[in-house]
Amino acid sequence: MNKAKDIFDTRLVRARRARGQKHAIDPFLLHRCADDAAQRILDINRTFSRTLIFANPEISKRIVQIVQEAGDKEAGDKLEHVVCVDHSDAVDGLDLVCAETGLAFMSGSFDLVINALSLHGVNHVPQALGEMKRLLKPDGLLIAALFGGETLGALRHALYETEDTLYGRVSPRVSPMVSLQQAAKLLQTAGFAMPVTDRDVVQIHYSNLASLYADLRRMGETNTLNGRARRPVSKRFFQKLEQIYARDHGDASGKFIVKFELVWMTGWTPHKDQPKPLKPGSAKTRLADALGVKEQKL
Repeated sequence: MNKAKDIFDTRLVRARRARGQKHAIDPFLLHRCADDAAQRILDINRTFSRTLIFANPEISKRIVQIVQEAGDKEAGDKLEHVVCVDHSDAVDGLDLVCAETGLAFMSGSFDLVINALSLHGVNHVPQALGEMKRLLKPDGLLIAALFGGETLGALRHALYETEDTLYGRVSPRVSPMVSLQQAAKLLQTAGFAMPVTDRDVVQIHYSNLASLYADLRRMGETNTLNGRARRPVSKRFFQKLEQIYARDHGDASGKFIVKFELVWMTGWTPHKDQPKPLKPGSAKTRLADALGVKEQKL
């Protein structure tokens, strides 16, 4: 691959996520993601013998805890053996440190792979999805969550207007993120069967943008784009940014409205016993008869 075309500085991605893990954070978004992932596992009537979780350890631990507690109350343990992986060993709780595109496991090692809030910082998402598919057994399940296109959308536009107003130019400051439709296409391109995508939009009201920046730093989600401006910004820049943001996306109490969109991707590795769509023209009953209505020609 041509490194010059890479969107993200991968060393900086790892460094900032490692730095964020060393500091105490309000884990609201991480816990929301973990809770949703755990519920998706519990909704499936299956026990997973080997599970790989690629995520911040805060997410991994919570997923396992919720599923295990539910297993204690119900019948059996849905996750028999779990391997936790992330970019950094800045905190305890990991079995392996590696990148999404270089997972050091044999093909077909797992029947469940979970990737939580990591893929949106990967240069070659199709390659990463292909690697996760390689690790899955036939009829294995992928559950992935990444930040979607509505995430920090208001901040992106306010930054562009601020920079254009003050300097007469713009530079990338918020990462590009996928839409729901793009996520579905990525699953299909990677060869997953029965792909499903959905989303969860979270709206948070911040008293000031400094609090938002602090949360982003603690999650390791500040600017890691290769094309980012290297020049530090001035106090005047931040003041203008808050003015523009408050004008367009402030609430009645003067707080700043910030959206985070979690895009969920679910897909299965193909297997001969999976349900398959009927071929066009194979239906033996008219839709009008099934609905109990009269068919009208147009």
